[in-house]
Amino acid sequence: MSKNKYIFPLVLVTCLFFLWGFAYGLLDVLNKHFQETLNITKTRSTLLQGAYFGAYFLAALPAGLLMNKYGYKKGIVTGLLLYATGAFLFYPAAENFSFNFFLVALFILASGLAFLETAANPYVTVLGAPETSANRLNLSQCFNGVGSFLGPILAAYLFFGGAKNAPANLDSVKMIYLIIGVVVLLITIFFLKTPLPEIRPNANTTSGDEIVTRSLFSYPNFTNAVIAQFFYVAAQVGVAAFFINYCTENGTGIANAKASALLSAGLILFTAGRFIGTALMKIIAANQLLAIYAVVNILLCAIVIADLKWLSVYALLGVFFFESIMFPTIFALGLKDMGSHTQKASSFIIMAIIGGAVVPVVMGIIADKYSTSLAYAVPLCCFIVVAWFGLRGYRVRSPT
Repeated sequence: MSKNKYIFPLVLVTCLFFLWGFAYGLLDVLNKHFQETLNITKTRSTLLQGAYFGAYFLAALPAGLLMNKYGYKKGIVTGLLLYATGAFLFYPAAENFSFNFFLVALFILASGLAFLETAANPYVTVLGAPETSANRLNLSQCFNGVGSFLGPILAAYLFFGGAKNAPANLDSVKMIYLIIGVVVLLITIFFLKTPLPEIRPNANTTSGDEIVTRSLFSYPNFTNAVIAQFFYVAAQVGVAAFFINYCTENGTGIANAKASALLSAGLILFTAGRFIGTALMKIIAANQLLAIYAVVNILLCAIVIADLKWLSVYALLGVFFFESIMFPTIFALGLKDMGSHTQKASSFIIMAIIGGAVVPVVMGIIADKYSTSLAYAVPLCCFIVVAWFGLRGYRVRSPT
């Protein structure tokens, strides 16, 4: 019964993972879409990622403080309301044909997502046994992947007309975000009317009976997880943000719509990787699997940089599969045995998502000055840090 009472809350909260996955899936197609419709450079287009992930950095700590005082449910509802508000603001942004207005709308929308992630990720880790927290979070994150690959499929049809060289416009942007805003408002009402168990870690103990007297950053697994998460998100965002540019520029004759479809295929691989990774964690330790996947991605990025036409495109698709487990695994390993620090620690790990705002700008500068293929040296370096965390940065038992 102690397990069964968590099933419905787990299912309900897992639905949130789909919502922010879908929003993220649209982001990378918007990047290329705005380059053409608003006539902006690759470097300027990365301000979309800056607004999106910068919001995570600024909103995550207030979200954690709000949940610490009022509980997970209040945090979720606040996040949904911000999400809907940002989505509705896309309409006037498109009406004014203003990239800066889009950045404001996206910042508000992403602030809502920061609240949702700060609430949902730790909530899933405590809805069951601590030893299976990484498996449980990876399973919920699988549905984040489902939303991520559906986003580009829809965007390829709406933003690029679903056909080669079809004219792009902002009418489809207005329509899709209005629909998103309405759906999110309906889900908000559902959450307001649904009781959720409020689970708080023991304020006085960690996994054993040790009294919690240590500061947050005296936990090496947590500290190293924050570092690893910064570089992982930087890599993930950079890989996806320039995917369409890479496909259309590497001499394979791929058009925007087909590149968007390939991006969706990559995110399908991403989702499959999470399901497979969740299964593999039953026989391979989570940190070891994380390290293996990171090493494979280092090799794949090297092939991408070599610019070997279709072989490099396939390698870039492979990167999506092997990065799939990284965010939830780093997150769960960083929160393990944090006791009363769990909610606050969650905020800091979510704040590490700022890597997704900073590093892609570096990729944009390299892409504009040299080539998009060379820009993929940046995520290669980021995956080296993730491999370090899996091999050396995480320890099963932190020193006391």
